[in-house]
Amino acid sequence: MARIDPTTSRECALTSLVTVLPFAADGGGFQPPTIADFFPAPVLSYGTWLQFDRIELVRIVAAVVVILVFVIAARRARLVPGRFQSAIEWVLEFVRGNVVNDVLGKEAGERYVPLLTTLLVSILAFNLTGIVPGLNIAGTSRIGLPLLFAIWVYVTYLAAGVRKHGFWGFWKASLFPPGVPPYMYVLLTPVEILQVLVIRPATLALRLTANMISGHLMLALCFIATEYFFLEAAPALKGFGVLTFVAAFAMMLFEAFVAALQAYIFTILAAVYISLSTADEH
Repeated sequence: MARIDPTTSRECALTSLVTVLPFAADGGGFQPPTIADFFPAPVLSYGTWLQFDRIELVRIVAAVVVILVFVIAARRARLVPGRFQSAIEWVLEFVRGNVVNDVLGKEAGERYVPLLTTLLVSILAFNLTGIVPGLNIAGTSRIGLPLLFAIWVYVTYLAAGVRKHGFWGFWKASLFPPGVPPYMYVLLTPVEILQVLVIRPATLALRLTANMISGHLMLALCFIATEYFFLEAAPALKGFGVLTFVAAFAMMLFEAFVAALQAYIFTILAAVYISLSTADEH
């Protein structure tokens, strides 16, 4: 009887394992989602910095839908609202009552209702494109748009503080907190500079982007795995496709919840930052 080489035997076993493991498929089979999903090939390109790709198209679609919804709601407004008008009014009252009045106060916060309502509705719409068939990616899953929203909040935050306390009064209270021994400013002031100028706007943008990226990757992973198990995997593995399909459906519902939650968190933090800049004890 011919002697079997243990090394060759182990290599054959590993080769067989690689064949059935979906993540190890090479040149076909399971191809997991990657960060490259967020940098699709440009449809139109005008140099390095001016490019138009699928994510930009998704953002335009979401923006147009939001504008149309509110234009239609405004033109069809009635004294006795129907279901559509009631839904729109509920959103407006939610922002006014649960964000503006609770955080900023009824009188002081009235001027910020348009800003905060626009933030909530827009971010929610851009987030939800990640679960819309045919779009399949959140408009906020790339840092540019969340950063734009964060800069808008940041400028409003600074303007509100300067309007309330004056230019020097705002920066003095922000960088040199009252009631602190002077020698502590050596440690506190650099931290406050980072917090006011960098951390607050950066965390707004990064939190939103990171959640939308992770949500897309998990959702895409479940659906790609479902397709692989049903269409390409060995018969013994096809049953796993049912599990991944159920997981994909659950992830879709969870992603819708996260989309709404992140829009609310962004809006409530924007209101908190404005409140901090205008507080009397500031």
